[in-house]
Amino acid sequence: MRFLFSTLMIFSLASCGGSSSRVPAGVTLASGPISEACQRSGRSAASRQLCQCIQGVANQELSGSDQRRGASFFGNPELAQSVRLNDSPSADAFWARWTDFASTAEDACSMAL
Repeated sequence: MRFLFSTLMIFSLASCGGSSSRVPAGVTLASGPISEACQRSGRSAASRQLCQCIQGVANQELSGSDQRRGASFFGNPELAQSVRLNDSPSADAFWARWTDFASTAEDACSMAL
């Protein structure tokens, strides 16, 4: 259930969207692997600003390797499920960081919608 919730948080951020020019306080718009994957996701409402906001949060919350690993979820949701179901300590630790990031990005980037 947590997997579904976490994945839906990220995809709902990318699938909502709009053309607002508001930028959340404390979040810098950025480019990087999360932003690129978000924009390539094919969701019509995944605006450049929203994807860059999500990347800005990722830069604050995740290492570069975590960002690259998580970016792969945008194109392959089944990969997210396999990570979530993996019982290794490293997979559990990554998943905890990823879900924390997703929650923070949802809160911080809702203004960019």
